[in-house]
Amino acid sequence: MKVHFIGAGPGDPDLITVRGKKYITQSPICLYAGSLVPQALISDTPANAEVFDTASMTLDEIIEIMANAYDRDLSVARVHSGDPSLYGAIGEQIRQLSIRGIPFDITPGVPAYAAAAAALETELTLPGISQTLILTRTAMQSSGMPPDETLANLGRTRATLAIHLSIRNIKKIQTELEPFYGADCPAAIVYQASWPNQKVIRGTLATLAEKARAAKITRTALILIGPVLNAEAFSNSALYNPDHVHILRPKKS
Repeated sequence: MKVHFIGAGPGDPDLITVRGKKYITQSPICLYAGSLVPQALISDTPANAEVFDTASMTLDEIIEIMANAYDRDLSVARVHSGDPSLYGAIGEQIRQLSIRGIPFDITPGVPAYAAAAAALETELTLPGISQTLILTRTAMQSSGMPPDETLANLGRTRATLAIHLSIRNIKKIQTELEPFYGADCPAAIVYQASWPNQKVIRGTLATLAEKARAAKITRTALILIGPVLNAEAFSNSALYNPDHVHILRPKKS
């Protein structure tokens, strides 16, 4: 028996890993975040599986189901959206499982920022433009942010920003980042990346809040900010440069 934490990917059923899909098809108990994981992703649970939508459940209720499964020697597929290492709240579940001696493993998934980059048809780390991607969020009704992880501190890097769970804070994001990136910095919103109703909104740091309001986007969206989003004048990477010598492409005599 194990609890399998599974990254379901951003939403498209084709973007779950083979291993994650296998655990879903084999586990007699499945817990999934129904507000973020499409039904299609759990449609292959065993015919007699016990399936629970955790959207309205508390941590104690979730752990109780897992502990009950452990007592019955039944494995659990615990399905999270995206990759469970990012804003998946698995840390608190793992802590409770460890206290109880319940074994678990983790299967990574395609994160939302990767699906958003695919939707934007862009690379988030272009030579000479940005070689750093910062994944962050802002505080709203959820847990507060550590004191040093302010938008101002992150903005000073001018790295590419992928801001999760913050679409309702978009005006605050604009105000706090404009001094570092400039009002004309390219920015984008990807709503429900990889879902059938995916929306991509492009703009600048100055226009993005207005465009989000016009599109009535209030949840399930990722905000991306940085010059890479419309960069054209960037250097080719050294990786494929014929003058760049490395162990797999030694200097020709």
